[in-house]
Amino acid sequence: MTLQFPNHSRSYDRTRQAVRFWGYDTAMEYSFFVTVDALEKVQPRLRHDEEGFLGAFDAHRELIFRTAADVFVRDRKSRYELAGADFR
Repeated sequence: MTLQFPNHSRSYDRTRQAVRFWGYDTAMEYSFFVTVDALEKVQPRLRHDEEGFLGAFDAHRELIFRTAADVFVRDRKSRYELAGADFR
């Protein structure tokens, strides 16, 4: 089975400066964090507050999910951080 993102919940983690979301491969859950740096790459005029970060995530959800799936295939671990360099 491939990585799926059926849970559309996301939250801003102020400590990590990232939006957290979850992916699933069969019964396994994996945590993903997309950094503010990465969000700036996909949305250059990013508002730098929680609402802006979550809004950017929502606006680019499909791109973020595709990138997360690509990173997941390259390196299997329980937690992933997506940075600007992960987005082409």
